[in-house]
Amino acid sequence: MSVLKSLAVPAFVAVFGLIATPALSAPTGYPLTLDNCGAKVTIQKAPQRAIGLGQNSAEIMLLLGLEDKMAGTAFWPSKVLPQLAEANAKVKLLTVEFPTFESILAQNPDFVAAALPSLIGATSKVAKREDFDKVGVPSYVSPSTCLSTEKVKNEYGSRDQLWNMDLLYKEIDELSQIFDVSDRGQALIADFKKREADLRAGVSRDGKQLSYVFWFSSQSPSADAYVGGKNAASGFIADLLGGRNAVTAEAEWPTLGWESIIAVNPDVIVVANLDRNRWELDKPEAKINFLNTDPAVSQMPAVKNKAIVVMDGQAMNPTIRTIYGAEQVAEQLKALGLIK
Repeated sequence: MSVLKSLAVPAFVAVFGLIATPALSAPTGYPLTLDNCGAKVTIQKAPQRAIGLGQNSAEIMLLLGLEDKMAGTAFWPSKVLPQLAEANAKVKLLTVEFPTFESILAQNPDFVAAALPSLIGATSKVAKREDFDKVGVPSYVSPSTCLSTEKVKNEYGSRDQLWNMDLLYKEIDELSQIFDVSDRGQALIADFKKREADLRAGVSRDGKQLSYVFWFSSQSPSADAYVGGKNAASGFIADLLGGRNAVTAEAEWPTLGWESIIAVNPDVIVVANLDRNRWELDKPEAKINFLNTDPAVSQMPAVKNKAIVVMDGQAMNPTIRTIYGAEQVAEQLKALGLIK
């Protein structure tokens, strides 16, 4: 099964987001000031040369039909949504990995939106928010990834409450205000709300509550695995499907040894498909081969029961793809007879 099969965005949404809304949204009044991840961001006028740092930021802009207002994108773990490929081809790709601050400034941007604090943040190797402030470029960071780093000392931080789609809706709404396309933003939000409601209503909660481990990747078979934390987007997907995340760490991306994963004994193992070419275990085929051939891991009940499903890796991040990932998992679990 193609892991992009379920990533279907209706054509009218992908291009302009023209779903009927109760009323037309008011035009944006500039200057627009927003509270964003502990900082105040002021936008003087609708951006004309925006940079999308990180796949989620770029894909939201493309879903809002803003490709003509974009000067570049960077950091793509997966290929662009198929429905957005034509629009994305009009936008300069700086790099699929981390860009340099200089390469961003070379595009003469007037706005930068980042999907992750590792792209714009206190410990980022790309740039800090004050770096953009100094050159007069407003920056915006995804509200879904503004996490505390007090408990977990890395750029991803930890989350003490389960992520939900409200943070994504806030991001779509604010970006649509910034670009003065609020009608498109509300249309896109309406589509996601319907998808979420349909998925909740379409999954039976009779029977056993399944536990899940969401395996993003590993540097090697002998290395610890990067897995979705308890309250991360992975936890949201488990909850949406009437189950729970077997991983109890509040870290957004904890690393677990396989002895620990065996100990939590999940009913289902969800493996990520990543298009990047960083590690061999980015590929789902490599993950599944490891699960089936490692002497200890292959004895896990989930592996013996073939309760292994594949999901777009980007959907394990709190992004527009999360709901599509949940749809992918639900489809495969229904085919396996694990949910109704």
